[in-house]
Amino acid sequence: MNSRTKMSLGIIATLLVIVIGVMTWHQRTHFNKNTTINGVAVGGLTAQQAYDKVAKTKLTNEVKLDGKVIYQGQASSAGFTKNDLSKFQTALKKQVTFFPSSKAKNIKVVPSHVDKTRIAAMRAALKANIEKENAGRKAPVDAKAVLANGKVTIKPAQKGNRYDTEALLKDFDQNATNAKIVLHKQYQHPLAASSKTVKQEAVKLKALLNQKLTYQVENKTYTLTTNDIITKATYLNHQYQFDTKALDKLVKKVNKNQSTLDKSFTFTTHSGKQIKTATGGSYGWRLSETKAAATLTKALINHQTNVNAKNDVYGVGYNTGGIGYGTTSNHGIGNTYAEVSISDQHVWFYKDGKCVFDASVVTGKHSSGDDTPKGVWYIMYKQRNTTLRGTSDNGSAYASPVSYWAPFTDSGCGFHDASWRTDWSSTAYLNNGSNGCVNMHTSDAGTAYDSLTQYEPVIVY
Repeated sequence: MNSRTKMSLGIIATLLVIVIGVMTWHQRTHFNKNTTINGVAVGGLTAQQAYDKVAKTKLTNEVKLDGKVIYQGQASSAGFTKNDLSKFQTALKKQVTFFPSSKAKNIKVVPSHVDKTRIAAMRAALKANIEKENAGRKAPVDAKAVLANGKVTIKPAQKGNRYDTEALLKDFDQNATNAKIVLHKQYQHPLAASSKTVKQEAVKLKALLNQKLTYQVENKTYTLTTNDIITKATYLNHQYQFDTKALDKLVKKVNKNQSTLDKSFTFTTHSGKQIKTATGGSYGWRLSETKAAATLTKALINHQTNVNAKNDVYGVGYNTGGIGYGTTSNHGIGNTYAEVSISDQHVWFYKDGKCVFDASVVTGKHSSGDDTPKGVWYIMYKQRNTTLRGTSDNGSAYASPVSYWAPFTDSGCGFHDASWRTDWSSTAYLNNGSNGCVNMHTSDAGTAYDSLTQYEPVIVY
């Protein structure tokens, strides 16, 4: 190699060293080409230059989502001070690469003076606006396990186009100090069929399948399977949801053949005469679809094999639990009851089929329409030494002290002594009867009171 060639190579090497040195110096003192700080382009600028540019840039306080301005506020200062220059210098050091990089990158630098009140107000308004946008968008539908027709299947998820509010707010929080805020659209994601949650739902529902139990309703037993109880079921958020239309057939059967509430029946009076009782009273029970469904589905969940319907009935009046459930003799009223004959103006009290007391009475005034209501009722409660208050048929208020009180209708009719009454004739009730109660002689009321028990049937005819 001759001396001239050596000189040329030396020059090239020197120039190369100089170029590399200049490049290295530039890389260490200038931001990469496509770098932004808080959304402001600072590519090719020094830390000082970048600070000057970002500090002078006003915050638009505008938020865009999917190309649309979703929030518009008033422009404000970025909030940087001279003390923040060191943050830009630190950011410059962290972004240094050996070779120049054209990769887009935004660096977040938090100013010393952050207007937290402004950001909080923006965030609240932004949340409201996102939710308003979502009102007209389709919500995603989670995949879920469903029990129907005796088997468990998985319904696949359905995508929607509703924005993920929490994800967008998180995006806002990370860019709240940017000069311009552009949120990346993010949608709500439905629960996938392959998720652990949906698989667990399927396990819970499959545990209900192929079960059999006996349902005791008074003296009758019904054998039921899962399919007889559940039409459809899901298990969502750790809770079962049941469609129990399958039970309707059983409930209707029980209420037709066994229930006693508001049903007329043939009653044998004290004289042996058979009459048809009036409907509309409060004594009796009926099987509740809602209660039966709750009891039987709970039994399936707990794998019970025997269930009693005692807690699944309902009634009307003072006690809505279904008075008389469990009594099957004498059309469901049993052999202990009170009998009131309006035409005879007489009462008979029976205990275990035997008449233990009877007395003449005066019932509600017929001419004013205040007749003692016919039907099958029950003694709601018993009370000593009280005052009965109400309004007479002429509109005047009354307050009548009584020693014995045993009401049997919701309208306030019951058995009580009537010390003020002077007309005890068998026809007094026609024009001079009570306001609806069964008036008793003071000499009879105490014995009658002691003979009655709470929830005892009262047949008025």
